[in-house]
Amino acid sequence: MNQLISLLVENKPGALMRVAGVLTSRGYNIDSLTVAKTLDPTLSSMTIVAGVTDENRELLIKQITRLVDVVKAVDLTESKAVQRELALVKVSGVKPEMRSALTREAEIFRARIVDVAPTHFTLEVTGSPDKIDALIELLHHYGDVEMIRSGSMAMARLPNNRLPMPTFRMESEDAAGEPVESK
Repeated sequence: MNQLISLLVENKPGALMRVAGVLTSRGYNIDSLTVAKTLDPTLSSMTIVAGVTDENRELLIKQITRLVDVVKAVDLTESKAVQRELALVKVSGVKPEMRSALTREAEIFRARIVDVAPTHFTLEVTGSPDKIDALIELLHHYGDVEMIRSGSMAMARLPNNRLPMPTFRMESEDAAGEPVESK
C-alpha cells in the first residue's frame, strides 16, 4: 500500500538525502517525492508517496521524525487531504480527424493545451493521481504518449493533521509603501 507522508523540514543541505536514506535503507520504494520552500525560507515542505506495509506505517513516521532536520512528520494516508500532481503530456501522431476529439476530451479533464505542432499536442493537467492516470490512459487512443509528472503534493484538510506551517498576512504598509508582514 502507498503511504502519503507530509513533512516540514529545515531548509538545509542534506535534509532531503537523510529523509530518502531512511526510506531506502529500510527497503521502501519512493513512488513520488516533492520538496519546496515554505513561506518561511528556513523551512521546506516535503511530500512523499512510498510503498509501505500497513504494519510499518507508524514505525516509518517515528523513524523519520527522529531525524535532526525534521520539524514534523504527518501520515496523511487515511486522513482527509488535498492531493494534487502536475503532468505535462505530449501526444504524437494524432490524425487530423481526431484533433477536435482530443481537444474536447482534454477539456473534460480540465487539461490545457500548452503547445501544438503539426506532429503533436502537449497538454498540462493538474489533479489527483487517479485523474491524471485516467487522462493518460485515454490519450493512448490518440497516438504515442510521452509524459512527465511532478509527483504528489498534499495538504491536510483538518487542523489535527496540519503541519505547523508559517503563515503571513499583509496588514499594512510601512512609510515607504512596502507591505509589512505579521505573523
